[in-house]
Amino acid sequence: MKKQNIISIVIIAVLVIIAGVLIYNNRYLSSLRSEASDFTVYDTATITKLFFADKSGNEVLLQRKPTGWTVNNEYPANQNLINEMLYTLTRMRIKRPVSIKKTDNVVTQMSTTNTKVEVYQILPRINLFNKIRLFYHETRSKVFYVGGVTQDNVGTYVLKEGGDKVYVAHLPMFNGSISARFSALPLDWRDHLIFNSNMNDIASVKLEINEDPDNGFIINEINRAQYSMTRLNGQPVDFSENKVLTLMNSFQDVRFEAFLNDIDPARRDSIINSPFQERLTLTTKDGISRSVTTFKLIANSDIYDYSQKDIDIFEEKLKDPDHKYALLSEGNEFVLIQDFIFGKLLKPADYYSKDYREEIPQIYYKELETVESH
Repeated sequence: MKKQNIISIVIIAVLVIIAGVLIYNNRYLSSLRSEASDFTVYDTATITKLFFADKSGNEVLLQRKPTGWTVNNEYPANQNLINEMLYTLTRMRIKRPVSIKKTDNVVTQMSTTNTKVEVYQILPRINLFNKIRLFYHETRSKVFYVGGVTQDNVGTYVLKEGGDKVYVAHLPMFNGSISARFSALPLDWRDHLIFNSNMNDIASVKLEINEDPDNGFIINEINRAQYSMTRLNGQPVDFSENKVLTLMNSFQDVRFEAFLNDIDPARRDSIINSPFQERLTLTTKDGISRSVTTFKLIANSDIYDYSQKDIDIFEEKLKDPDHKYALLSEGNEFVLIQDFIFGKLLKPADYYSKDYREEIPQIYYKELETVESH
């Protein structure tokens, strides 16, 4: 056989192999894209409800309303988390199917630890080639189960309801598991917003200070961006307009750090029945009032079981300087707040006085000599 013919045969064989690989890969990728449609929602604007339930008995219903998303049809949802979930549903992709050898073990794990996901959408009953869509209605479009993380910690096991094949799902450009995003705990989805008022919508702000009542105050709007300020004993305050305007402009997005619903009920009652520290009340022009009542937080008191005598003697040393307990008037919710957020809202009347001068700590040479150099 001529050398030229041998070369031609080799080239043809290589081309056939390449074509076979390309056809296989194309079919494999097409299959993955088809299977991904069981878990991915490409148009999240059509989603009306999301229902999550885990094996511990936790359930949560997230529902789209004209005023925003709600949790269990009762509480406002955290919109940032909702947006993250919608992004996850539209960007989630199938990385690979789980091998037959590992499927039984993964299914066994998922039978004890998983979150059931139900997606409800407004979809047409008739859809011709994605061109003609008729008779829109709400329907449960997808039901699947989200399991644990893969061994490399960058994938998450998912299983379609009624299916027998487990897949590894992931978010492109995200190096981690997405299982934690499908939480069935209602508190994980609730909004932490306390105040959300524009300065022009506020009628009054009142601050009560339990241990220093004369330093409490009330600010009332007179005209647009014009205010009066008096102490709670009726004495007018010659206030700094800039400081008051800064305060009134600080209520647009005030949030708490965490819910404390899991605290022991007896402990909760003991705290809210103790003397409060501050009570801040905001009233809007439509007559709605919301208040936050704060209480001191003893650092790690539940862990170390400090006695009341210890707390009375070492209160200042034991007190957490960065956090406080708080009781919200709306819903009687018991929460944790940060001093970083509320410190600027709870300043006394003296702070707003024009002749107020903030003390600046002085450092003397002798003190500097005791500081070790590094």
